[in-house]
Amino acid sequence: MQELISPSGEQLLSVKEATQKELSIPAQSIMYTVLFIKEGKGLYHADFGVFPFTAPALLFSTPLQVIYLEKAESVKCTQLQFHGDFYCIELHRTEVRCNGLLFNNIYIDPIVALTEKEAKIFESVISDLKEELNHKTLSDIVPRAYLQLFLAKSSSIKMNAISNKHNERDELMERFSQLLEEHYLSLRKPADYAELLSMSRDNFTRRCTRYFRKSPSQLIQERLILEAKKQLHLTRQSIKEIAYNLRFQDEFYFSRVFKKFTKVSPQGFRDKTGISIVADMSKD
Repeated sequence: MQELISPSGEQLLSVKEATQKELSIPAQSIMYTVLFIKEGKGLYHADFGVFPFTAPALLFSTPLQVIYLEKAESVKCTQLQFHGDFYCIELHRTEVRCNGLLFNNIYIDPIVALTEKEAKIFESVISDLKEELNHKTLSDIVPRAYLQLFLAKSSSIKMNAISNKHNERDELMERFSQLLEEHYLSLRKPADYAELLSMSRDNFTRRCTRYFRKSPSQLIQERLILEAKKQLHLTRQSIKEIAYNLRFQDEFYFSRVFKKFTKVSPQGFRDKTGISIVADMSKD
């Protein structure tokens, strides 16, 4: 493993070859994680979503998501991880456009399929990053630049892939995603959205699961938890205030729901991932 460690001993960035066996065990990390699948295929589990992949491909996850590979066949993988303190995706969203595209989007697959030519580009960037991390007099400037290049290239490929899939769009399901963004705080049952879409619940569930690879219930819950994670990470509001913002009856019920989904309490999530520098920048 090649890594960058902060003066206080905290791991900020790491690159390693990950075995198929260790990737098959459900795990959580406080780091943003990218799995560069160089060979093989299988199913990628990220929380409750299940996504098929075939190499070459990039698989993305955010801090404390439960991820693992299932039915993996002959997988060779390089794992790249970085801490939010080392590279703040919220702060660099203009340069890279990865927040909401590669990370923190419940509606699109957390996968970037690559051509062989594109895979060679990522292999080269990772090779250069590893070499930089091996330097005895290591600064964080060049590794951060390599990481930004890696994410920028990933974002560009993902954007092109989304544009090319225009003919595969299900307009009703796209409408559902818009409605969910508008009403996730107040409407928390699939039947509510089926009614707004003038669909039977069974038909709605089938089309949603086929289109998003997640059931309506999963998407509704994920959207609420995503907002909770954002407020825990991007603000200094108390747990009680965040519970109120999300319209839970109290912070204790909010904590139970959050922990059921993430395996950690809201305070535990905040303690492990920290509070972003964006929290203080957003103050009036």
